[in-house]
Amino acid sequence: MNTRNALPLMALLALASMECRAVEPLDTFSARIGGYVTEFDTEVRADGETQSGTSIDLQRDLGLDESNTVAFVGLTWRPFDNHEFGLSYYQDDADSSRTINRTLVFEGTTYEAQSTVRAEIDLNAYDLYYVWWAANNENWALGPRVGLVWYSLELGLSLQVDSAGNQVGGAVSETVDADLPAPSIGGSWRWAPADQWRFSADVGYFSADVNDIDADITFGRIGVEWFPWEQTGISLDYTVRRIEADAETSDFDGNLEFVDSGLRLGFVYRF
Repeated sequence: MNTRNALPLMALLALASMECRAVEPLDTFSARIGGYVTEFDTEVRADGETQSGTSIDLQRDLGLDESNTVAFVGLTWRPFDNHEFGLSYYQDDADSSRTINRTLVFEGTTYEAQSTVRAEIDLNAYDLYYVWWAANNENWALGPRVGLVWYSLELGLSLQVDSAGNQVGGAVSETVDADLPAPSIGGSWRWAPADQWRFSADVGYFSADVNDIDADITFGRIGVEWFPWEQTGISLDYTVRRIEADAETSDFDGNLEFVDSGLRLGFVYRF
């Protein structure tokens, strides 16, 4: 065979060997990294030892941004055909200084209206789940899901300028640290209708009084993945988690209403 004519044929054969095989509904292992465009809607009440706190809207009262873009990482592992574990993590923080237009009581300290307050928040979220794939078919899978998101939240307020206009410089300040477990029980679904595409959905709910935390948790996620290559692709999903909790712990006594939602775009490696 003429070598010059053989080269294009060899190139075509190489491209053909790189074509993606059909994506299965479930992976043995996957790792993903990407960006999470978060939307937080949070109200918190931190009670002191002798008086109840004020319900504070972090965006409206303190000027903390509701949205941010943060990095996330995630892993899934299916050591047995019908049993899957997953873990993901992200971290977010924000700060703001604002002249407040109403009096706020936070952790027993009163911040008078027309004073300038600096707020700082730091959030770490660890998301762990387990799915038993009770129905595991060629193109789709369905099963019950148990999940736990552990939120580690630190919120601090410091007085910068008092209501009379005097510089205080943060001499008056309070900080609360709240570890908030958010379990959920529900179901998961995976569907691979075409060679390069896979769709997924997860839902969950939980309501209970555990370790001095009385909480209601609602969770939902829907996503799509595209695999132009056999083991690597792109994922896009929308997640929402709503938590309403009353807590009486040594670290935090009060109420938290928290909505964590947003879009996640990631790069996936799977096998």
